[in-house]
Amino acid sequence: MLIREAVAEDWPRIWPFWHRIVAAAETYAWDPDTSEEAARALWMAPAKRVYVVEDDGGAVVASAYLTPNYGGPAARIANAGFMVDPDHSGRGHGRALAEYLLTAAEAAGYRGMVFNAVVETNPAVKLWTSLGFTILGTVPEAYEHPRHGRVGLHIMYKAL
Repeated sequence: MLIREAVAEDWPRIWPFWHRIVAAAETYAWDPDTSEEAARALWMAPAKRVYVVEDDGGAVVASAYLTPNYGGPAARIANAGFMVDPDHSGRGHGRALAEYLLTAAEAAGYRGMVFNAVVETNPAVKLWTSLGFTILGTVPEAYEHPRHGRVGLHIMYKAL
């Protein structure tokens, strides 16, 4: 697999799984009806460093972004978003991308990384805790999950 910075031409390869994941409304606190134009502006914003994972055949199978979570004096705390194409999950792409991004964040001078709204039923919670993230708190019943009903949103953090 190859992990590299994304270019504008990658968006048409990210959008199909981005849309599928967000429309499922199981793991992201973004509007399931987000248009492609709005999604591109959200994911590929100029202030974000965006990455993709290509499998051995050159297909884009995952993407992530890295950005400051706050501004000003708190700008050294990173935020990130990760998506793995559901057709390619369970193959280590998410873990490899997460490890890569944590290293990139530290190299860029970030002191920590925070996730503001991790759906507590998201299988990625196990990945994040295995990589050293802790749950700082949970906003109870903050997310309307299509299968589980009201579930909490974790705030997760890892020092770098």
